[in-house]
Amino acid sequence: MKKCSFRRAASLLVAAALALGLAGCGKSPHPADSSASSQAVQSTPDVQPQAAGEYRAMWVSYLEWGSFDFSGEDAFTAQVQTLMQNCLSLGCTTVIAQVRPFADALYPSALFPWSHVLSGAQGTDPGFDPLAVLVREAHACGLQLEAWLNPYRVALNAATPGSFAENSLLYTHPDWVKANGEGYYLNPALPQVRDYICEGVAEIVQNYDVDGIHYDDYFYPTTDPAFDSQDYADANTALSLEDWRRENVNALVSETYRTIKSIRPACRFGISPQGNNSNNYNGQFSDVALWLQTPGYVDYVMPQVYWGYGYTTKGGSTDYAFENVTRTWAAMPRDASVSLYFGLGAYRIGDGDGGNYDHNTDQWNTGHELADMVGTLREAGAQGYALYRYDFLFKNGAYPALAEAECAALAEVNR
Repeated sequence: MKKCSFRRAASLLVAAALALGLAGCGKSPHPADSSASSQAVQSTPDVQPQAAGEYRAMWVSYLEWGSFDFSGEDAFTAQVQTLMQNCLSLGCTTVIAQVRPFADALYPSALFPWSHVLSGAQGTDPGFDPLAVLVREAHACGLQLEAWLNPYRVALNAATPGSFAENSLLYTHPDWVKANGEGYYLNPALPQVRDYICEGVAEIVQNYDVDGIHYDDYFYPTTDPAFDSQDYADANTALSLEDWRRENVNALVSETYRTIKSIRPACRFGISPQGNNSNNYNGQFSDVALWLQTPGYVDYVMPQVYWGYGYTTKGGSTDYAFENVTRTWAAMPRDASVSLYFGLGAYRIGDGDGGNYDHNTDQWNTGHELADMVGTLREAGAQGYALYRYDFLFKNGAYPALAEAECAALAEVNR
């Protein structure tokens, strides 16, 4: 099949399925006024959010912060203004900024030490409040700002964050922390851990005018029964280990939702699970289907659908091809109060998605793959999307021309 015909066929398949799954379901957040200011770095034409309130977000992770200047508020502010204007140039309505990556914070916290991404050493005060700058500068140019948190992770490995502040939970509450390989994680089984995480959420929602709280896809770090065998035995439950773990995660998600709504009901809460929902359920112990169809867990779910049109596994499955996986998610039962967005993989630009099919790389070298996906979702009535992540569009040293072309195509579809 010719590529143009293949792409059109895929688009029609998604449109037919998503229109049934998405049309009329829930309300998306009210769009911010995202007209670009004269400070915009990109020279693309002004772009506006759609009147229907399409959610268009950019993920900015702790990896992005590594190239930012935290030596002073003025230097950081200037770089944040550039970031915001770049997001505006694409027509984004929302920036999802990671502000608690490793049980540490990009804001003054009574509960967590200063993040290592600010200075290279966890616990070092930068002398200003980066989250306050992010909220201020986002709102100044009409963008919304969601605070992205990793709820359980204390350390990814021996190098990240590397060292720990004296007030790290690794030292102040070692009984709450479990090791998994070189990583450390808060124990999802403990009610006091859930309460503490939610106190941290409350601290942000009370002190900052954030538009949302965002959790990523990391919940349980392992399927190994040894990780929490004693906790499971102590629970003396009739549930299987797997169901018990899912109940622990559900308890955190519902408590987070209640915490946010008790402080500021308009502040939304969303989660971006893996695009492979079997992995969520059996590997992360995240019952996303429950969250989608039951009020009181989340305001939105945004699965990470980072595969191209026609994606095929080594075993020959096309379940995760863009046109198929989006249809699968759209078909899942969903309460009217819960929105469904899709996360798109900007990091695939140039490199491809590694699939076992002919177009696993070339479709990611067109300069308009992400825009094509947005168009497909939009034709189907999808409520929005997010791009993972900022550096692959605006600081892409490997494929600068492709990234620039993708940005131009995204701006065009958002005109």
